[in-house]
Amino acid sequence: MPFVTIPDGTRLYYEESGTGEPLLLVSGQGLDHTSWDGIRDDFTDRYRVIVFDHRGTGQSDQPTAPPYSTRGFAQDAIALLDHLGIARVHVYGYSMGGRVSQWLGIDHGQRVGALVLGATTPGSAHGVPRSAEVNALWTNPLTDPQEALEKIGALFYSPGWIASHLEVVKAALQSPPLPEYVRRLHYQASEGHDAWDLLPTISAPTLVLHGSEDRMNPPANAHLLAKRIPGAELSLIEGARHGYLIEFREEASRIVKAFLAHHPLS
Repeated sequence: MPFVTIPDGTRLYYEESGTGEPLLLVSGQGLDHTSWDGIRDDFTDRYRVIVFDHRGTGQSDQPTAPPYSTRGFAQDAIALLDHLGIARVHVYGYSMGGRVSQWLGIDHGQRVGALVLGATTPGSAHGVPRSAEVNALWTNPLTDPQEALEKIGALFYSPGWIASHLEVVKAALQSPPLPEYVRRLHYQASEGHDAWDLLPTISAPTLVLHGSEDRMNPPANAHLLAKRIPGAELSLIEGARHGYLIEFREEASRIVKAFLAHHPLS
């Protein structure tokens, strides 16, 4: 099975598929590589797609130290790219993965071709926060499956889409639970993110992609990122919530592929 042991001794699980220019997909908070299932297939006809499990998730190790942070997760990703011998790569990060990807663009700009920031924010200090109601749902996971389907599911998908894709949504909400300490570490890493001061140093061509009805990360954050990163493009998917990349998969993948094609590595 494909693992890489990074400099601090942590083992990370990864997978590759497709051929072409390398494309790194970076998952959200508490999510492993399977969060890209299906979606990554949209890119394998043109790209060598790399997915991986963040430390603490999936088949990767679950160390308690050093402290988890979005900047640290970015360093994990660089260690994986070094292992694979990849000098430059396109990066598509979703939610917390978008925060991680900001650090890839800041700290390792020479390694990044095109950068896609999906459903993410510049960080709590300067971003537009989610409502207290939504934050309570996210920080205190619901144990009743039906209640979770109704309340958590609605943060990601529209009611009509949930009704017609019930099994897909149930499966997403019933993914293997993380140990409480890992869930807490991932939450703290995501909430502690603040790249605001350094966002203007990102030189990679950047696409900011967001759902217009996202209550998890309000779309005003997309406008902030697009204004803060030089030359960034902004694309809002009308009617989409936080799970835009699944409910609006065809549209979202088409937008990303067009952007990547416009900014080849060579």
